[in-house]
Parts: sequence; C-alpha cells; structure tokens
Amino acid sequence: MLNFIKNFRNDEDGAVTVDWVVLTAAVVALAGAAYTAIEDGSSNLTESTGEFIEGKDPA
Repeated sequence: MLNFIKNFRNDEDGAVTVDWVVLTAAVVALAGAAYTAIEDGSSNLTESTGEFIEGKDPA
C-alpha cells in the first residue's frame, strides 16, 4: 500500500491535461471578451452611420 501511494504521488500524467483545460478556458474567455468589444463597436458604428444617412437630403 505504501508503494502505491508513493507511485501515485510521483505520477504527473494528469497535470498536462489540467494545464490544457486551463489554457483552453482562457482562450475561450478571451475570445468572448473580444467578440463583445467588436459587437459593441460595430453596433455603435452602424447606428452612427444610419443617423448620418438619415440626415442627408437625397436631392
């Protein structure tokens, strides 16, 4: 039993999986933040463009 515990403590195979899960979660969160920023900026630009076009005389 003591040998099993020593082997379990020294085994680091699962640590790589945890690293990849954390990195993937960080990439997804960053992509979500970038999407939100781009969406807000494009919505504001579209609204401003629409207001500008409405104010022009077609003649």
